[in-house]
Amino acid sequence: MRGIKILGTGVYTPDVKITNHDLSKIMETDNEWIVSRTGISSRNYSKDKSNHYMAVEASKSAIENAGVKAEDIDLVIASSCSTEYFYPNLASLVQGGIGAVNAAVVEVNTACTGFISAVDIASRYLMDDDYKTVLVVASERLAPHVDFEDRASCILFGDGAGAAVITKSDKPMYSYLSGKADNFEALYRHKNISHNCPYVDEKDETTSTAAFDTDKKLQYLQMDGKGVYKFAVDAMATAVEKTLAKAGLIKDDIDLVIPHQANIRIIQSATKALGIPQEKVFVNIGEHANTSSACIPTCLDDLNKDGRIKEGMKICLVGFGAGLTSGAIVFEQ
Repeated sequence: MRGIKILGTGVYTPDVKITNHDLSKIMETDNEWIVSRTGISSRNYSKDKSNHYMAVEASKSAIENAGVKAEDIDLVIASSCSTEYFYPNLASLVQGGIGAVNAAVVEVNTACTGFISAVDIASRYLMDDDYKTVLVVASERLAPHVDFEDRASCILFGDGAGAAVITKSDKPMYSYLSGKADNFEALYRHKNISHNCPYVDEKDETTSTAAFDTDKKLQYLQMDGKGVYKFAVDAMATAVEKTLAKAGLIKDDIDLVIPHQANIRIIQSATKALGIPQEKVFVNIGEHANTSSACIPTCLDDLNKDGRIKEGMKICLVGFGAGLTSGAIVFEQ
């Protein structure tokens, strides 16, 4: 039986805090417009600290909170869609940065669904006796990815990292993961690769030219807001329903729902469709904005530090992301 127990959590929040009022000084927008449409009041940007620096700091915090040593970590699973390196992978940089000399390394990129994917993978490794303690970390530095001339998208995102140390539990865990690649252009960011190989063309003949027909499409995050919204509400509700069915549970059995913090309207619509009361749904989007795969572990840390994650609680993690991906996990702490 798969089961996980969270031993400790940690976060890294960059120092540069940008409010909606700050954004109104550089674009045509205001606090009321942003809050009413997204639920976001502020976000943090990492001015001069790398993605892997944030991941390392969040991991150190989680290890300390868990009361374990870095040498006790058997596996590092890192999630990110905004790393600075093609290779080495983020998990390798975290392993070196925290001194987890005995740990194997795995990187995951399912965008905002990444932490859920990583925990699902971790739970499967923990079924093997070789792995007893796993560090799952998600880190995103999204500020350089967004176009600050596009107010519809740039207001949504922030930077940050969150981590959790987990071990095997004799209490059950269930999961559901899904992908819908036929609509990847609803949310994507091209990764420019310049080269001087005379045998390789710059032009990509395998992808719709419409995806890359302008300089901004090559350089910045691209999002079809309406398309993402429609997918997200349906996908999150479906993921929870399918996971509960696997677990033999009903929605009333769940004590706490931690959704991906994309947009308050998406969260409210998805949980309403499921019939889950808002008092069971944790939201911190107002302060952090959308930090992609770092959202859910940041929520976990907020709850953990407030003493709100109790032994025996049935917790549901649910999210969606570029790909398009979606997934949910239900576990008993």
